[in-house]
Amino acid sequence: MNWYIEAIKKYAVFNGRARRKEYWLFSLVNLLIAFGCGFLDGMLGMAGSLGLGPIGGIYSLAMLLPGIAVSIRRLHDTDRSGWWLLLAFVPFIGGIVLLVFMVLDSTPGKNSFGPNPKG
Repeated sequence: MNWYIEAIKKYAVFNGRARRKEYWLFSLVNLLIAFGCGFLDGMLGMAGSLGLGPIGGIYSLAMLLPGIAVSIRRLHDTDRSGWWLLLAFVPFIGGIVLLVFMVLDSTPGKNSFGPNPKG
C-alpha cells in the first residue's frame, strides 16, 4: 500500500525514475480498488450501460494522471522516453511492447533521467 500512496503523492511528477516494484504495486492496488468501485456501483444499481458508474468513473478519472506519471517514470527507468507510452494507442502490438518495457529491469547506475532508484 505504501507504493500506491507514494505514486499518488507524485501524481504530477513526470521526471525521474520509478522501480518495477513501485509501478506494479501501484497497478495492482489501483486494479483492486477499481474492481471494488465497480462492485459498489453495481450493488447500488448505479452502473450505466457501459458498466461504469459514478463511483468508478470518478475514481478512474482521479487515477488517470498518477497512472500516466508512474508509467512515464517507469519508462524512464528503462532509459526510454515517456513518449513511448503513446504505443498504447497501437492496437494489440502496442500493449504487448509496453508490457515488455514495464517488465524489463532498470538500467544500472545513472541514466539520462536520473540516478537509479534502487540505490
